Amino acid sequence: VLAAKVGFAKKSRIQRAREWFTHRIQLFYVRMLIKALRRPFLALPLAVLPFIAAVGALGQGYIKMDFFASDPMRLFYVNVEMPPATPVARTMELVAKVEDQVRKHVNEGEVREMAAYAGQMFTQTEPRIGEHYGQILVGLNPKADSLREVDEMIEAMRADVTSVVGPVRISFLRMAGGPPVAKPISIKVRGDDYQELRQVTDELIAIMQTNSDFIDIEDDAARGRYELELELNTDAINRAGLNPVDVRRTLRLLVDGEIVASMRDQGEKLDVRVRALPESRPTLERLLSYRMPLAGGGSIPLSELVEQERRQSLGNIRHYNFRRAITLEADLVEGGLDTVAANAYVLERWSAIEAQYPNIDLDFSGELDDIQESLDSIAVLFLFGVGLMYMILGTQFRSYWQPLMILATVPMAFTGVVLGLILTQNPLSLFTLYGVVALAGIAVNAAIVLISAANSRLEAGMSLMHATLYAARRRVIPIMITTLTTIAGLFSLAAGLGGDSLIWGPVATSIVWGLGFSSVLTLFVIPLLYRISMRGTAKRIAQQRK
Repeated sequence: VLAAKVGFAKKSRIQRAREWFTHRIQLFYVRMLIKALRRPFLALPLAVLPFIAAVGALGQGYIKMDFFASDPMRLFYVNVEMPPATPVARTMELVAKVEDQVRKHVNEGEVREMAAYAGQMFTQTEPRIGEHYGQILVGLNPKADSLREVDEMIEAMRADVTSVVGPVRISFLRMAGGPPVAKPISIKVRGDDYQELRQVTDELIAIMQTNSDFIDIEDDAARGRYELELELNTDAINRAGLNPVDVRRTLRLLVDGEIVASMRDQGEKLDVRVRALPESRPTLERLLSYRMPLAGGGSIPLSELVEQERRQSLGNIRHYNFRRAITLEADLVEGGLDTVAANAYVLERWSAIEAQYPNIDLDFSGELDDIQESLDSIAVLFLFGVGLMYMILGTQFRSYWQPLMILATVPMAFTGVVLGLILTQNPLSLFTLYGVVALAGIAVNAAIVLISAANSRLEAGMSLMHATLYAARRRVIPIMITTLTTIAGLFSLAAGLGGDSLIWGPVATSIVWGLGFSSVLTLFVIPLLYRISMRGTAKRIAQQRK
């Protein structure tokens, strides 16, 4: 037999401090939990109140909704639209004047490149081609503390840029990261008569212009060139003793010239047309004042032989759901109305004049339509995830009720998300909801370990109260460690310590605040629910042991 000695090393100062600290936490928590367990029907309503307050805050609009919030790219466009039939040289001349105003408002080191061009204009949906379109691309240097944000630069130059005389419309186009989305305001005005469509669109534009929250208002109805439509007045022509064919030929000569010969070039037939030089072509007034000679002597002006109508042609004819449509779009000022409130504002004022246009209807699509579609898909995915968790937990715990207790932590997490959005002033966005869906799977972990430990102690012969307190005391430190490490990992992103992000910041914020708030409530609510719901099970286990 060999002698053996066992020696226990003296605990270090750090270990003694850690044990003292964890013991104090456990002691404080158990004392608070005992007070709650003694008054369960008072403590549970108090735990539900924050959730009711969160729903109320969301419904009352305390949280700004920017559903497709995204980080702006460091570039923007200045769109210039001239009257139809403007020569490209004139368009470029005005674009250069707009560019001068833009350059006046940029500081040294802000701009990386700037390009101005005419003949085309890029938009969020499609490029527009035409001599009366112009655009200025402004590329900015990477973000730094000394450089302004894109929106700040645009608002600083907006007044001077839009005051340039000549263009019919000057607007700004921001580019943003993330998935492509429509503008916050995108209204399709649908009808059968174009003039009525144009009138309603102009009235809606006037409604938006009365509210400073709407900016960069534009529609996709391209204006065509002005045209003169002439129709022969056969009665007047007959009275003058002229032949309609001669009148028609005279008009063609004055406008398009006449083919006088033909030739072949590499086997291809080419017509030779005689026309006047561009600078000598008649204006509309000179054209109509041209006098045609009469057979009996004298002459008669063309204006007395034709019926004329001057109008502006259509640059395009768009349809939506089998009816003519004009799409009206606008951006919103940051910090003003959100997408839902802005669309409601327009709809309310449209309702006041809707009766005047019975053949017109509005389709509020755009970002509002994207929001509804995204909410529908997220709701389906969320319910599917919750249902899957219920099936897994039901299989694990062999109970129908205990998985529901565990899933009660999801509303607690939602309460924390709402509180976090209010305090951090982050918007409720699509990415925030992604964080909520992810949070639903994280927040249940604390409840799982609590109920699992309590079930084990209950089956080992402890009383219901003893098993509940024992499980809570043993699991409070692991729950706190898990929660704090998760929060610590996401805190810098949620707080924007490495730079703000409208895409990933709300995701981290929802998880950090939701997990922190739900973990605290879980430590009290789950033991309360467990003690209330497991009384029958505890009695049955006790009877089986007897």
